[in-house]
Amino acid sequence: MGAQPTGPRPGCTDPAGVTRTWLYVPGDRPDRFGKALACGADVVVIDLEDAVAPGRKQSAREAAAGFLGRARARPVYVRINPLGEGGEEDLAALRGTRISGVRIPKCERPAQVAEVARLLPGVPLVPLLETALGIERAYALATGHSLVAGLAFGAADLAADLGTGHQDVLNAAAYRVLLAAAAARLPRPPMSVFPSVRDLDGLAADCARGRERGFFGRSVVHPGQVAVVNAAFAPSSEDVAGARRLVERVEAAKANGSGAWLDENGNLVDAAALRQARAVLNAAAPAAPAAPENAIPVE
Repeated sequence: MGAQPTGPRPGCTDPAGVTRTWLYVPGDRPDRFGKALACGADVVVIDLEDAVAPGRKQSAREAAAGFLGRARARPVYVRINPLGEGGEEDLAALRGTRISGVRIPKCERPAQVAEVARLLPGVPLVPLLETALGIERAYALATGHSLVAGLAFGAADLAADLGTGHQDVLNAAAYRVLLAAAAARLPRPPMSVFPSVRDLDGLAADCARGRERGFFGRSVVHPGQVAVVNAAFAPSSEDVAGARRLVERVEAAKANGSGAWLDENGNLVDAAALRQARAVLNAAAPAAPAAPENAIPVE
């Protein structure tokens, strides 16, 4: 059992939960890596697992390692293969690169997280909960290592594991991940991939439902989805104005030597409210312009 969390997690590089889009790009298509960085996604995820055929795994990991040897303007994670199925080779290739983090597929045991941390020290980790056992152990995975930076949910693989893709069942599993992340003081988890790549109206509506239920951000598989998801999880102008006023009041109170922070209504402001206000301002920061939908096919 992991240690009981008492504050923001040490391994959590996004403690306020402001990452809106996680764009997957196939690891065997290095010609798309740079283009993916330019399309407005908050994080690019080079995929060495599902998007790469078995015979191309080695060339994919070499391409990823070469790309990650250079500095970049945006974070780049890698989704490795499962341990025992090429994951160890992936991690060996990535050692010494400028990787921003690792997504661990089909994660079910804290020992798997610890092994990834051992093989690639000091790198933030995101367990992907995509099986019934992974969902059942969500909190143990969230607290199993200090480098766990968040949790993510995989609906497609879970549906295959359960033998049903009924939305009620998948929602129940997603809520388990949401609760585990909150209990472990991790960022709100992102939504799973929306499979209908061309249905942008459906994507926007689904993002709105997910945000209302407590999720933040989304994994995407096509650059044409990026702008829709970014907009769906962007704070409103009212939220931004309120957050800015709160931060300015706290900064002014600090400058005056006051240890008591009050909002404009005279209510005490705690550290959590201040973190959330800063998160709103961070999320409102303009992203890079999105590329045209057909410019960077990643499927």
